[in-house]
Amino acid sequence: MTEITRLYTIAEDFIRTNPLNFDQELNGMPIYDPPIFGVASAQDPLFEKLREPGVVGPHYLSPQEWLPGAKTVISYFLPFSSQVREANRSGGYPAIEWLHGRFEGEFCNNGLRELLCSELKKAGAESLAPSLDPRFKNFGYNSNWSERHAAFVAGLGTFGLSKSLITAKGCAGRYGSVITSMEYEPTPREYQDIYEYCTKCGSCIRRCPANAITMNGKEHDPCHHFVHVEVEHRFAPRYGCGKCQTGVPCEYSRPGKA
Repeated sequence: MTEITRLYTIAEDFIRTNPLNFDQELNGMPIYDPPIFGVASAQDPLFEKLREPGVVGPHYLSPQEWLPGAKTVISYFLPFSSQVREANRSGGYPAIEWLHGRFEGEFCNNGLRELLCSELKKAGAESLAPSLDPRFKNFGYNSNWSERHAAFVAGLGTFGLSKSLITAKGCAGRYGSVITSMEYEPTPREYQDIYEYCTKCGSCIRRCPANAITMNGKEHDPCHHFVHVEVEHRFAPRYGCGKCQTGVPCEYSRPGKA
């Protein structure tokens, strides 16, 4: 068993058994299905490209800036369970199952980030999760580390009109990553274009309650207002939406992949 396979097995077992992945307020509902992993070289030139305006921005920090001596970025996608997805297919406000997945699910995601860092340190490597680092900061509608962009670099998938990332297990879920000094073989990227798996079918446009998505992409302002004003005001401390990730062809798969 390779070291990266061992880490995946540990992550899979964590999602299958850890109490953080079972919402007791909702009768023990599982939040996530087992993850998929992607691996990128910390020296991949795409990380530098993320600094460009209109991509992430000049405030973006490279893997080496987060962790001097970094060699690898391990990215993963946690697909939401069928219970979370199916509840959110109806119209109107997001389902309570989705809001719990978005809010309580992030505690589970953080637990997985911490577990992977701990296992890497046991193996003799330095590691950290940028999203848990005190240097992590938001800058408007993005931050100095992007889980979705790290997943793109690590070969997990490409973007859609809604700016969700479409993976082999669809787009309805959450992302995480750790940076490590351990060197692993990168996952081959099976795509060239950032929207290669998106068929531009327009389903996410029709699903968006904020009318934030068009054939030109997503406008952040109306999305933010719906999620952090309308929904959060009604369901605080929980917030979220996910309508563009459910009830669409890319919910469970990558339809643009031949």
